[in-house]
Amino acid sequence: MNTALYIVAIFVGIIALDLILWPVVRNYLRFRGDRVVTCPENDQPAGVEVDALQAALSRGLRLKECSRWPERQNCGQECLKQIEAAPDGCLVRTILGNWYAGKKCVLCGKPLDDIDWAEHRPALMSPDRKTVEWKDMVPERVPEALATHLPVCWNCHIATTFRREHPELVTERPWDRH
Repeated sequence: MNTALYIVAIFVGIIALDLILWPVVRNYLRFRGDRVVTCPENDQPAGVEVDALQAALSRGLRLKECSRWPERQNCGQECLKQIEAAPDGCLVRTILGNWYAGKKCVLCGKPLDDIDWAEHRPALMSPDRKTVEWKDMVPERVPEALATHLPVCWNCHIATTFRREHPELVTERPWDRH
């Protein structure tokens, strides 16, 4: 009899976790991450981060961070309507993925369709020919960067950065096709 009760308790526990815990985890994952929105006050890009834990617990959306804070911290957070309308559309990761789709590295020609966001993120080449990693760029500058920079694969970014930072360790040899 005890074994049957244990099995039923485990089964009920699994169902309860599925009904209660999974929606919380799903909402947390849905609302985490840096986003770019258009600030309703000045119609300029703003980098924001939603309080994902609060959103996961279904207490509504609130900003955790904004690039216009602390000066405008008491704003009405009307930009949240943009996030509610398209939670994934304003994620920096989504914006970048869409921008890189169909593009090739300007240095080696490698297609940039399949991006490894965990380890080998593509980079950008600025108009002054320096490569830049996304971690070094603030979210509110993403739209401007996408308009002025060129796509570069991870390998070319690493090689270019090494050449720039350690020219004394690099020997340039002309490439010979023959």
